[in-house]
Amino acid sequence: MTDNEGLTEDQVGGRVAGLLLAAGGGRRLGGRPKALLEHHGHPLVEHAVDVLRAAGCTRVHVVLGARAEDVRARAALDGCVLVDNPGWEQGMGSSLRAGLGSLAGTGARAALVCLVDQPGIGAEAMARVRAGYRDETSLVSAAYAGVRGHPVLLGAAHWAGIAATATGDRGARAYLREHEAEIALVECGDVARPYDIDTEADLVHLE
Repeated sequence: MTDNEGLTEDQVGGRVAGLLLAAGGGRRLGGRPKALLEHHGHPLVEHAVDVLRAAGCTRVHVVLGARAEDVRARAALDGCVLVDNPGWEQGMGSSLRAGLGSLAGTGARAALVCLVDQPGIGAEAMARVRAGYRDETSLVSAAYAGVRGHPVLLGAAHWAGIAATATGDRGARAYLREHEAEIALVECGDVARPYDIDTEADLVHLE
């Protein structure tokens, strides 16, 4: 029997922690941190936390970096574990390492990892990937027309290996490439749009 069988929705929610990477400084956005961009009248980081919770994650860890104190002051992140990444300028890999490290000892068996600058990925896609959790060896990824994207679910058995290879802006990419045969793909193209908010032109996606 896998860890997921016989568990209530709340129990699965506790085992799968939401991990939001929100440390970027928005270099191509004139130095505006992505976490503080407005979407539906709220900071993007707040929107992303709400999505993770709507997808069933009762535990949410948020990795902050650029203007972390402003994010803490302006965003409603009550109940979240806020993780400071002083090395955020080194890229997403450092934030992923910090986030996975913060989950050690919490009882979480997997992390549902999402990026703050992808507001087109909503709760339905997040929930589909989260539902792929079976045990701490799970590797699950959203797919868009068959192409792997975010969010990704990383079982705890993989965290050390991911942390050892997460450098620059690659995140878990190198590790997942090596373990591609183990990844369960969950098609989400019918319910989500995986665009990034990277440049001024991308701001058209925010409302």
